[in-house]
Amino acid sequence: MYAVETIHPATRVDAWAVNSAHCQAHYRIVAEAEPDVLCRVLNYFALQFLTPSQVQVNREDDLLSVDIVMNGLSWHRAQVIGEKIRNVISVCSLELWAADSVEPQERVAVAL
Repeated sequence: MYAVETIHPATRVDAWAVNSAHCQAHYRIVAEAEPDVLCRVLNYFALQFLTPSQVQVNREDDLLSVDIVMNGLSWHRAQVIGEKIRNVISVCSLELWAADSVEPQERVAVAL
């Protein structure tokens, strides 16, 4: 038996936007308070070998409010991840903005 060492990159290369400047992306998600929704949302970052710098979750009645801050993403990559999160069945709405902007640059609402 041989030991195999695997080395994972600290971050996954953004092949679509190699020359793009990186930003700090803020995601604000409102989702149904399902037991697995937080895991499903965070999994989109984990699949890309990304760890958010900040995650805050609050529950009010039947809804979760999730704020995620992610450093080092190109704006295109942040948008792609946002679209994937938006498609999670329990997600009601998603707002996405870069740290240098005052308000969300993308607002996506899904009917409840």
